[in-house]
Amino acid sequence: MRLLQLCFFALVLVVAPAIARSAEHNAIFVPSFFDPHHHPAKPDMTGLNSIRFVTEDDYPPFHFALPDGTLAGFDVDLARAICEELKVACTIQVRRFDLLAAAIDDNQADALLAALRIDAQNRKRFDFTAPYYATPARFVTSAKSTLVATPEGLAGKTVGVVAKTAQEAYLTTFFPKVKRKSYPTRAALRAALRKGEIDAFFDDAISSAFWIAGTDSHGCCAFRGGPYTESRYFGEGVGIAVKKGNKQLRDALNYALAALSAKGVYTDLYLKYFPIGFY
Repeated sequence: MRLLQLCFFALVLVVAPAIARSAEHNAIFVPSFFDPHHHPAKPDMTGLNSIRFVTEDDYPPFHFALPDGTLAGFDVDLARAICEELKVACTIQVRRFDLLAAAIDDNQADALLAALRIDAQNRKRFDFTAPYYATPARFVTSAKSTLVATPEGLAGKTVGVVAKTAQEAYLTTFFPKVKRKSYPTRAALRAALRKGEIDAFFDDAISSAFWIAGTDSHGCCAFRGGPYTESRYFGEGVGIAVKKGNKQLRDALNYALAALSAKGVYTDLYLKYFPIGFY
C-alpha cells in the first residue's frame, strides 16, 4: 500500500505542471500567509552560514522517499528554496517522526520541517515561524449531489465524520441539526459515502482532495461548499520549529518564507504538490 501511495505521488509530480497550466493558476486557490504589502528587512545573518533541517520520509506529499530513495515533497523543496533565498548551505536529515523533536533539543538539527502543527503544547517546546500552510476541513458529497453545505442545507441529512476528531467536534457544535454518523477510520467513512449510506462527510481537506482525485473514489464524489479554518478546532496552521530562544534563525526563516511568497516561489511549489485544490 505504501509503495502504491508513493507511486501515486510520483505520478503527481509528473502531471502537476500540466494540471497547473490547464488551470491557468487561477482555478486553484493558493492560500497566502504573508502580507504582500509588508516587506521585512533581511535579518542579521552573522554566523548563520548553514541550516540543518530535520524531517521524516513517510508523509506524502509533504516529505517522502520516492521508490528510488530520493527525498521529495513540499516541505523538502521548501527547505531548499529557503536556503537558496538566504544564500546559506542546507542539509536535510531524515529521522522517524518520534525522534524529530529530540534532534532539535540535542542540537543535532536547527529546524524541524515536518508538518508540525502550531499549538499550545508544541509552543511549550519550540519557537515557530509564521504558518506556511494550514489544513482546513470540508464537506464531500456525491458528485451528482445538489446539497448546499450549510447548517440549514444539511439539516436532517446524514453526515459522516471520523470519531474523536476535530471535525467531529466542529460538526457537533455548528451543525446540530444534521444526523451525525461517526466512523472509526477514514476508509470506512469514504466507503459509506460511495455506497450511499450517508449524504456527505466532513473531513480533512488535503487527504480528501487526493482521495477524490485518486482511483479509490472511482470518480464518485466532490467537495461541496467552502473550507472551514477555525483555529480553535483546526489549529493555527503548520510552521517550522526551532529551538526555544533561537530568534536569529526564526527571523531568518520568516524573512525567507515571506520573500518566497512575494516572488511566487511558494505558489509554484504549492501547485506542484497540490494540483488538486483543497480550499
